[in-house]
Amino acid sequence: MTPLRKQTNPLPLRLKITSDPATLASTRRAVEMFAAQCGFDETARGEIGLVINEALANVIRHAYQGATDQPIEVSGQKPAGGMSLSVREWGLRVNHLEVPQKKHDPLRPRGIGLICMRQMMDDMEFHKQPDGMLLSMSRVLVRSKPHGAKEAC
Repeated sequence: MTPLRKQTNPLPLRLKITSDPATLASTRRAVEMFAAQCGFDETARGEIGLVINEALANVIRHAYQGATDQPIEVSGQKPAGGMSLSVREWGLRVNHLEVPQKKHDPLRPRGIGLICMRQMMDDMEFHKQPDGMLLSMSRVLVRSKPHGAKEAC
């Protein structure tokens, strides 16, 4: 296998997908490849891939209530020293940061997505749109200390 070549200025990432769960794996791979082009190591790429997977699963489950034919746009940019990602949907305008958090039950598979997103990214914001929601996230290339939630994901 040939190692991925890192670029100093990769092209912006632009993906138009549907809310079909079958799109998650290829989208995750594309985001991980973009993270590699931005200079992130294998561990960080895996974390970023997990974050985008969780974000998209939440859109499918909550914003689109399981519908498999709704539009989602994923984009990525490389600002100096890191990367930024955004997920745009046209669903129910659910801001997960405003929903009261339930205590995580380790016996239930749900509820860890936001924990992981907060822990593995340096910044995360939901922006209500007139017709949906925009999730913006960013991560710096070099982190000074472990970041995020006290609970492990």
